[in-house]
Amino acid sequence: MEEFTRKFNVAQEKDAEIRHILTTVYAALEDKGYNPINQIVGYILSEDPTYITNHNNARTLIRKLDRDELLQTLVRSYLGK
Repeated sequence: MEEFTRKFNVAQEKDAEIRHILTTVYAALEDKGYNPINQIVGYILSEDPTYITNHNNARTLIRKLDRDELLQTLVRSYLGK
């Protein structure tokens, strides 16, 4: 059996978690008839959880994210870095 060292990338794991949470929150907001982009931006700017619906546990999910990490991930994704 070959021995090798497995690499673990925390940043990639965190980005995947943020992507999953954001898509879940987006879908919940859309289900309830809100404009998801406006609501998520409102939440990011104010950190007021009432911008996010409780539907499908979306408010609880988004509150698990650190706002700075969320913004870093969004900028990195937007810039393709």
